[in-house]
Amino acid sequence: MLQIIDRRNDSKNKSAVNRNRFIRRFKGQIRKAVQEAIARRRIADIDNGEKVGIPAKDISEPQFRHGQGGRWSIVQPGNDRFVTGDEFDRPSGGAGDGGSSASPDGEGLDDFVFTLSREEFLDIFFDDLALPHLVKTQLARISEYKRVRAGFTSTGVPTNINVVRSLRGATGRRIAAGAPYVKTLRALRAELEQLESSGAGESKRAEEIRREIARLLRRIEGLPFIDTFDLRYNNRIRIPAPSTQAVMFCIMDVSGSMDDEKKQIAKRFFMLLYLFLTRTYEHIEIVFIRHHTQAMEVGEDDFFHSRETGGTVVSSALELMQQIVRERYASNAWNIYCAQASDGDNWEADSPKCRDLLDSTIMPLVQYYAYIEISEGDPQNLWREYAQVRANHPQCFAMQQIGGMADIYPVFRELFRKKLA
Repeated sequence: MLQIIDRRNDSKNKSAVNRNRFIRRFKGQIRKAVQEAIARRRIADIDNGEKVGIPAKDISEPQFRHGQGGRWSIVQPGNDRFVTGDEFDRPSGGAGDGGSSASPDGEGLDDFVFTLSREEFLDIFFDDLALPHLVKTQLARISEYKRVRAGFTSTGVPTNINVVRSLRGATGRRIAAGAPYVKTLRALRAELEQLESSGAGESKRAEEIRREIARLLRRIEGLPFIDTFDLRYNNRIRIPAPSTQAVMFCIMDVSGSMDDEKKQIAKRFFMLLYLFLTRTYEHIEIVFIRHHTQAMEVGEDDFFHSRETGGTVVSSALELMQQIVRERYASNAWNIYCAQASDGDNWEADSPKCRDLLDSTIMPLVQYYAYIEISEGDPQNLWREYAQVRANHPQCFAMQQIGGMADIYPVFRELFRKKLA
């Protein structure tokens, strides 16, 4: 029997040529395993790798073998214990020839366990997600410009002269310009040497050759060592430099109606959004704004654990965010994102003010604004006002309702699902 198996060395001697090829080859099985892992792991543990199991039958290697071929005659032995139609029990699993236990369904191979690194796990998890409205800002990066070297130019200022390039050009010019003279000079010297060897060194022809040689030498020496034509300057051009920094505003209602469970749901959502932004930006700053009737910027610990509470005036948080952007993040180098979590309960007269602030002031400043309402009941007055903002800014404003911990992932994926062209 002929068997052809790829045994080129790789991680743990698997038959895939390399790790990336293995992941591409079994992307479907790995994606399914990752989704199952996400369903059972805590959100706080998402920033880790994962061991995923792939059914052994899905990674079986192709084998080539000779068939029996030809015509065969087989005589089966009879028996004196059973006749057609008899029934008997399936034998229980026991020790086989290999010393291992047999499985009732006949499968004899365990699942292949493959360890995904943190980066590989997150790449698969985020594979069908994308930050919305990326086309407007070139993949969520605002283009600045920087000057880079781009070859040489024949015009420029003295400070940009490239000496080596200029001298190289001058040398090439002198060689090219003097080449006809050198060729003629070489021929005249050979002729003069021939005349002198034949005893005609004082002839009229010899004198003419000497005068011509002197003239050619003066022409060669008269070639300028360097000319303005030879000068070369370092050329610099402006190219877009992608901005890799972003600021993420986390706004949370801490009024009396927001209990600890709702705050923990909001915390998980903020963590997931931050993790998602790290896939696009190298540097991310986070601004935490908590509010009841008044808003204040706090640290992360106070944001989630402070016991200060009160009524609800959402516009105070939006006004504080606008002030912070104007004072610290007014430059175009910053990509601004905002995530707001609330139970939707707001002072009735304040909700229209929140809509006006978002429409006229905040939405032109941000790349994306996500609002989640943590409530199992009907949407509140704030939801109705925000629905009008979503209608005016469908590409960069999203809102979803979350009922419990189990809804965080589906809502997050819906908020940041890739938009079809």
